[in-house]
Amino acid sequence: MKEIHELTSMDMVDSFIQQHKLSFLYVSRQECSVCHALLPKIRELLKPYPSIALGHIDANQVEEVASKFLIFTVPIMLVLVEQKEVVRADRFVRMDRLGEQMEQIYSSYA
Repeated sequence: MKEIHELTSMDMVDSFIQQHKLSFLYVSRQECSVCHALLPKIRELLKPYPSIALGHIDANQVEEVASKFLIFTVPIMLVLVEQKEVVRADRFVRMDRLGEQMEQIYSSYA
């Protein structure tokens, strides 16, 4: 499975985005059952893409993440290329569509 970087502060989030050309941020809350069910699927989806770094943010712990990225619901997945958001998916995600987007981004930027 894909390695997850636990990001526990906005400084860590900012550093993570700056350090990785391709960043995938997964924002969740502990009480969200959809969040818990979706994370293993995201890890599996990203397994073939070693250059995409996966960061996990608990929105309860890092409350500022909501205002920085304009997040109104969880889970939310943000894909950033060179610190710019290129994909946003939230709540009920079509994994096939997200997989196509990851393939396209990876072939273009990795």
